[in-house]
Amino acid sequence: MKARSFLAAALVFAAGAAAFAQTPDGPTLSAVKQRGHLQCGASTGVAGFSRPDASGEWTGLDVEICRALAAATLGDARRVRFTPLTSQQRLVALQTGEIDVLSRTTTWTMQRDTASGLSFTTPVFYDGQGFLVRRSANVRTAKELDGATICSTTGTTIEANLADWARVSNVRYTPVTFDNTDASRNAFLAQRCDALTSDASQLASIRATQPRPEDFVILPDLISKEPLTPSVRRGDEQWFGIVRWVIFALIEAEELGVTRANVESMLESRDPAIQRLLGVNGNLGRGMGLDNRWAYNAIRAVGNYGEIFERHVGAATPLGLPRGLNALWRNGGLMYAMPLR
Repeated sequence: MKARSFLAAALVFAAGAAAFAQTPDGPTLSAVKQRGHLQCGASTGVAGFSRPDASGEWTGLDVEICRALAAATLGDARRVRFTPLTSQQRLVALQTGEIDVLSRTTTWTMQRDTASGLSFTTPVFYDGQGFLVRRSANVRTAKELDGATICSTTGTTIEANLADWARVSNVRYTPVTFDNTDASRNAFLAQRCDALTSDASQLASIRATQPRPEDFVILPDLISKEPLTPSVRRGDEQWFGIVRWVIFALIEAEELGVTRANVESMLESRDPAIQRLLGVNGNLGRGMGLDNRWAYNAIRAVGNYGEIFERHVGAATPLGLPRGLNALWRNGGLMYAMPLR
C-alpha cells in the first residue's frame, strides 16, 4: 500500500513538474534565435504605422509590435529587421518564409485565414474603409461621390469593398486602380481621381503628410470593417501563441497601469496580476519556450498598448486619431486581453 501511494505521489509530482518544464523551441522560434534577429514584414511606408524616418530608423505602431516581439523572444528590441512589402508581396513573403511575422496594416478576413496558409493572431488596430477628398470639392458624404472617379489599390480588400458598397448604395463610379498604395495616393494628389479610398487610418496618414493637410477631408462614412492584425505562417502553434500573447501583454499592461516608465518599480507590486505579467511569480513564459520576463522585456522596450497608440497615431500626433474602437474594453473600446494566468 505504501509503495503504491509513493508511486502515485511521484506520478503527480512528475506531471506537475512537466507542466512547468520549458517548452522546446518550435521551428520559427528556433530560426529566430539561431539567426539572432526577428524578420518582420512592414509596409512600404504608412505614417504612424510603419515607415523609415529621416535617419532610416523604422517607426510606427506596427513597428513597435515587432520590437516588442523581439524583446520578448531575444531580450533586445533592437534585434529586428524590417522587410518593406507591397500589398501584392506581403502574404507571399510570409508563406515562403521570407519573414517571421507580418505586421503591416493587413485586414483579417475569412479567406486569408482559411485559404492562404496563414494564421491571424489578434487585432492591433480596428479600422474601417473611408474616403479622402479635396475640401474644395464640397463633398460631405460618400453618397455624394455618385459619378466620381475613385482611386484604390489592387490586391487588397479595398477594391471589393468599394464595389460592394457602390452596388448596395446605388452609387455609380469609375474605378482607377494601382498596384500599390503609393501609386494610388500619388494619382489622387495629381488629381487623376476625385476621391481616394482606403483604410481610414491610411487616409489620415496621407493627409497628415501633405504640405497643407487642411486642404483634404476624410468623409465620415466607413463602408467596411478592417481589423488590422499581425499574422504568422500556419502550422507553428508555438510561434502563433508567442505573437498573440505579446500583444495581449501590451494591452494588459495598459489596463494594469504598467508603463515603460514605471515597469521597474512595478516589479515590487503586490498585485498578483502584475506579478504574473512581469514574471515575478508564475511560469507563464515557460509554456511558450520563453524566459518568464518575456512581457517585462517587451513593456520595458516599447511601453503598453496605449503608449504605443498615442506615440504614433494618437491625438497629439499629425494623424490625430481618437482611441475610438481601439480604447480598452472598459472605456468602450474593443481592446481586450485574454487572462494572463
